[in-house]
Amino acid sequence: MRVETTRTAGAVRLRHAVGFSASAADVVTLAAPSVAAARGRDEPVALAVRPATERALAAVPAAAGLPAALTGRNGAGTVPLSRPQGPDHSGQTLAARWARELRTLTRGRAGVTVIVEHDPDLDGLDGGFWTELDAALNVALADIPATLLCLYPQLPLHLEVADGARHNHPLVLVDGALRHNAEHRGAREVLTDRGGVPAPAVLGPPDQVMGFDTWQLVEVRDTVARAARAAGCDADRVADLVLAVNEVATNAVEHGNGDAHLAVWTAPGTRELLCEVHDGGRLVDPLPGLHAPHPSDPRGRGLWIARQLCDLLHVWGDDAGTHVRIRALR
Repeated sequence: MRVETTRTAGAVRLRHAVGFSASAADVVTLAAPSVAAARGRDEPVALAVRPATERALAAVPAAAGLPAALTGRNGAGTVPLSRPQGPDHSGQTLAARWARELRTLTRGRAGVTVIVEHDPDLDGLDGGFWTELDAALNVALADIPATLLCLYPQLPLHLEVADGARHNHPLVLVDGALRHNAEHRGAREVLTDRGGVPAPAVLGPPDQVMGFDTWQLVEVRDTVARAARAAGCDADRVADLVLAVNEVATNAVEHGNGDAHLAVWTAPGTRELLCEVHDGGRLVDPLPGLHAPHPSDPRGRGLWIARQLCDLLHVWGDDAGTHVRIRALR
């Protein structure tokens, strides 16, 4: 896979707004004017909404002929964006995936309008998925000319959902207009104040564990390659995964405290591989690798590259250090 390693720095082009709905019908009422305005500008529209909402928006006269949705259905003039994958879905991973796909969608276009609807099935134990996702979108989509309207219920099940929505969005939908949100705070500040990015689901015992230092990175690569081949991955996928884990492992020995470990879970023949890299270093940035570094910056490309190559890459920190989970689902 060809991976872009740098991006020229520029002004923030993302317009990230939140609206609060009283009901499912209200979601359609709030979203329809943005959809109609985008179509009037001949601008693609993408949806990350529940199927019932998608059907209702398509039935609105001003929105008839709506382009493809983020839910995975194809349509004219756009590329469908991804849904969360796997039981350990990650907001930062989804943000990185949407950024890649929206860049493709906006190539040669002035912009894109994206409608996102809160889905309680993704809340997790405390609703933290949505706080992580919105914070990560602010970083990953910063240079994309997108108007992103996120619609949340006025009374969600978890207070975290409402708090995160209020703090993560620079704009708020009020009386049909996007206005400055006085409650907005920086993405990294929001996550740091809530204790950082949440850890993913706990896994069972790994099939392999090895400690490593700088001189043993070749053994890390060999271990991942053997495990990926045993899982049934083809040669190109094996190469991608070896590169991704190598970038993460290199970061671990360069920035950690010298106590780095690799854990590998395999399911032979499934074409699925899961790895974790752990080190004792402190995670300073809760959202690393979501935006390519400037060409003049000699460092910081490792996690960016790894995110482009994996189906899931989730970074979190705790008292024990910094941890990265890498999953290949195909």
